[in-house]
Amino acid sequence: MAREPAETGGPKAAMRPGRRIAAALTLARNPRRTGFVLWSWIAGRRLRARQALAALIGIDHRLTLPPGILDRFPVAPPVPDADIRVLTAPGHALVADAHETFAAAFAADPTLHALYGDALVQGTPGGPVLPLLRSAFDPALLMAVDDLGPVLALRRASLPTASLDPSRDIPAMAAAFRIAERFGPAAIGHLPGIVSIWRPWMAEAADAARGREPSREARLAIVRDHLDRTGQAGARLAIDGDGVIAVAHPLPDPPPAVTVIVPTRDRLDLLRPCVASLRGCTDWPEIEILVCDNDSREAGTRAYFQALEGEGAARIVACPGPFNFAAMNNAAAAFARGKLLAFVNNDVEAFEPDWLGRMAREALRPDVGAVGAKLLDGAGRIQHGGIVLGTGGLVTHAHRHFPGDAPGYGARLRATHAVSAVTAACLVVEAAKFRRVGGFDAAHFAVDFNDVDLCLRLSAAGYRTLMVPGAVLHHREAASRSWTPDACARHNREIVELRRRWGPLLAQDPHYHPGFDPDRSTHARLRAGFFADEAALSVRRPSY
Repeated sequence: MAREPAETGGPKAAMRPGRRIAAALTLARNPRRTGFVLWSWIAGRRLRARQALAALIGIDHRLTLPPGILDRFPVAPPVPDADIRVLTAPGHALVADAHETFAAAFAADPTLHALYGDALVQGTPGGPVLPLLRSAFDPALLMAVDDLGPVLALRRASLPTASLDPSRDIPAMAAAFRIAERFGPAAIGHLPGIVSIWRPWMAEAADAARGREPSREARLAIVRDHLDRTGQAGARLAIDGDGVIAVAHPLPDPPPAVTVIVPTRDRLDLLRPCVASLRGCTDWPEIEILVCDNDSREAGTRAYFQALEGEGAARIVACPGPFNFAAMNNAAAAFARGKLLAFVNNDVEAFEPDWLGRMAREALRPDVGAVGAKLLDGAGRIQHGGIVLGTGGLVTHAHRHFPGDAPGYGARLRATHAVSAVTAACLVVEAAKFRRVGGFDAAHFAVDFNDVDLCLRLSAAGYRTLMVPGAVLHHREAASRSWTPDACARHNREIVELRRRWGPLLAQDPHYHPGFDPDRSTHARLRAGFFADEAALSVRRPSY
């Protein structure tokens, strides 16, 4: 009998020997934090203990399922259907009720033209099983990795067979792009449930022309054709050793000016290396730096401001009064000369010169709003990989505490992809788009969640939010903040307002699968009972 999926990744889950030794050393070197973890566990606060342990020693994926899980998903041969065509490939088999599920979803919504679901993968006969849990349709992610195929159901009338080139070995990917081009991305829906089983070894005896994996050349050709058909012929493509495709969109000639906005109150120990990195490690022809000064008093800080202005390296924008992160950034944005705004916290440091160029290429696209970067914490682990709604009690950073070089679930720490929000610790947006939605909401989100709210308002205005993992910076999160009783009260008010304003979206992020445990670091563990209640989940679609 199969174990419940919730057991995978539990306290007894296997850990690689090297990582086990490193974790033990970390625990020994941090007795106070280790004691807090133990005390929380003994006191019955297991969730807090798990979160504190992840912050201390890091976390990784624990998603492996026992082979017996496949007994719950018997497969069946394809069902002939005059209205629905199901694209697949050798080694992939539909589960018994998949066709019925597809048909019901199409019947319920005439605006749906294609559907895909999730899969279970068994890499070797009798071996462990891994879940492929997908997000709502994302053209950016599909260009980078084939996150969708090869199982795709589509209405026959939506895309005649003549539109597909039968010589290519991944027609599902090509079909998805063509449907999105013809009807819009929202015409493609995701069913959050297991619809197919993938046994790669079974493809070895199948058609050798298609094989187990689509060729890189075929994927590049499909992406190239999609870009050419959608007016993006100037984009350059590159593919890395793991098969992740990077799309470099062209920049105007000359590239526009960028205004980098850095709020601070003293903390010269943070501000000086931040500004030095922006000046010395940013490969961009024209940037201006605006430092928002919130009543800095230390003599060293004042002298540093004078030196910056004397050298013409930065302008200082006075932002007096109680600390209001959103208002400070808005005030500086009003003085900005750049076409692009780059909001950067004073505890962020650049170390790869191309960070701004990678983000600017995306932010300058007409349908893109906010753009975020991959941020690493002081231990070199992932601090930010996008923001996921509805996890960690409210929102949380994707892949937080994962190793800094981790590829991420479905290559999401390598592939540019859509997210619901990104942190304002490093956020790039066109000034005109920022002003069009009214900037940050300083009245309701003075310190926290102003970035989430901005991204969701940009989304409501028709702009996508993108996460660009190729742009990497260091971030010592909240190193310059302190939690007073007033700060806690303000934080609680902002939580109430975020729930009031964006409650339905907080219930389920379309860019994150509901099968993951919402109380752990994202993509790390499966939610208890997911396979039991997945039938109750509805079709998910992008909002753009």
